Amino acid sequence: MLADDVQIENLLERMRDELRVKGRSKRTIKAYVHCLKSYLHEVADWRQFDEVQIKSFLLQKHDKNYASSTINIYLNSIKFFYKRILGISDFIKISFVKRRKRLPVVLSRDEVRKIIDVISNEKHRLIISLAYGAGLRVSEVVSLKVADLDFSRKLVYIRDGKGNKDRVTLLPAKLEEELGEFAFSKDANKYVFPSQMGGKLVTRTVQKVFENSIARANIKKNASFHSLRHSFATHLLENGTDIRYVQSFLGHKSIKTTQIYTRVTAFGIARVESPL
Repeated sequence: MLADDVQIENLLERMRDELRVKGRSKRTIKAYVHCLKSYLHEVADWRQFDEVQIKSFLLQKHDKNYASSTINIYLNSIKFFYKRILGISDFIKISFVKRRKRLPVVLSRDEVRKIIDVISNEKHRLIISLAYGAGLRVSEVVSLKVADLDFSRKLVYIRDGKGNKDRVTLLPAKLEEELGEFAFSKDANKYVFPSQMGGKLVTRTVQKVFENSIARANIKKNASFHSLRHSFATHLLENGTDIRYVQSFLGHKSIKTTQIYTRVTAFGIARVESPL
């Protein structure tokens, strides 16, 4: 290994350690280190703090059609590197790429039912049902432990969710009996939905289950597994649930994030008639 490569690996390790000290999630650490590694290997001289060089690097990513959110991660990792690792206090005067505001893809209640009904595998059906009924991310479903199911209080505990935050959400009454039977023989620290080998399921496996199910249900919407979470929030608001509760169930830091669902609720739109 060349001397420069050794130095870069040492810097990446320092980056990991500093991010851990700052309490960043494993996912964030992995993303930041990946982006920084690309930067250190691709620019002419990373030792020299040069905004022109940084802009050029980010524009290359833009020209390769990287998503704006991804480019922002590259920018944040570079900022963190110069400030926290190299101790350079110069302010990087580069604006964040503005994210395009897209409306969430929401499935109707009937569409969710159709998706669930076409699944014959009990574990897969429960995964999709709980993801919708509790508003879970795919990473949260596969990480769920038996001890996280509180049947007496009808709650699901989410440990180390996005942003390293814990929260509670609803345990759907319709799933109590089936979930209870499914988790009954498992130890408290075991995964509710283990892989065939007994470990954690791969998120891609769960996403594939959803994709296959939505195809068999003949639903044409451009929906992803995350659409189950969008549908959970939208349907709660349509039922008249206070938005603060919805915010809490979803684990949103800001109410503004939750308010996007008010733009797609059917009860509000249904009151308006087309002038045609």
